[in-house]
Amino acid sequence: MTALEVKKSIEDAEVFELPEPKDKHRLKVVNIADLLAMDIPPREYLLHPVIQQQGLCMVFARRGVGKTHVGLGIAYAVASGGEFLKWTATEPRRVVYIDGEMPAEAMQGRLAQIVKSSSTEPPDASYFRLITPDLQDCTMPDLSTPEGQAEIEPHIQGASLVVVDNLSTLARSGKENEGEGWLGIQGWALNLRRQGVSVLFVHHAAKGGQQRGTSRREDVLDTVLRLEHPSDYRAEDGARFEVHIDKGRGIFGDDAKSFEAKLAGNVWSFKDLDDAQYIRVVELSKDGMTVRDIAEETGISKSTVNRMQKKARADGEID
Repeated sequence: MTALEVKKSIEDAEVFELPEPKDKHRLKVVNIADLLAMDIPPREYLLHPVIQQQGLCMVFARRGVGKTHVGLGIAYAVASGGEFLKWTATEPRRVVYIDGEMPAEAMQGRLAQIVKSSSTEPPDASYFRLITPDLQDCTMPDLSTPEGQAEIEPHIQGASLVVVDNLSTLARSGKENEGEGWLGIQGWALNLRRQGVSVLFVHHAAKGGQQRGTSRREDVLDTVLRLEHPSDYRAEDGARFEVHIDKGRGIFGDDAKSFEAKLAGNVWSFKDLDDAQYIRVVELSKDGMTVRDIAEETGISKSTVNRMQKKARADGEID
């Protein structure tokens, strides 16, 4: 075919046109100059440094490790403008805690302990509101569906933080291991973020230790906290776990360090993981255990145990 024939073929062909969007003004587009000229205020922290305004976050752990302890501790700290573990709230903010599985009596007991041990309290009772299954006349809404989201919407108006505890009981549609099953609740969370609301998801860990189901969940999240028992954990230790920040936008330096937390009575204590391991090595060394035995007991490498023992001898903590 000659160039003239090709040209004529193109001219005679039906021209394809993109359909007009239903609402061509729905999406807003800005150029780089306009964006850089905008006066966009920095996001404040609800709980420094792990939850920002409009933050989407997750805490996950295996059953019985302490994820609801952490969810409630964070929620009360935000509502009261207080502290929880290493984290500090900037001022009281309204919180709605959506619980999917706790018996009402157990939830009442946990919250009573938190209130009793806290040095701060919310400005009024409305700053911490709770939706829990035992107090309902119906089943809890499925937050992965539009109907469930619409049902919960009136009850979270005015909240700065919504806690969803937990995904397995409150997002029941779709297959947990498939990314598509997450899309419904992801869209809901992004819509809340656009409205200025932060969301904390509480979730289960799989047998391998990572969050259960599709890893696609973590793509949109700002902060992901992983809780796990220390290698030398005993059942009598109760709520004792390590806190690891698997993902933390804007979290760095000492704020990003893993640490160990423990609940004794109604009081939480915490220490950097390196410090906790060092203290444990010193204790076991004083009991006469060998480097090999300490390594097997704690899961710490023999070279690290040896290095810690050398430091302890230099500091006069062991012979």
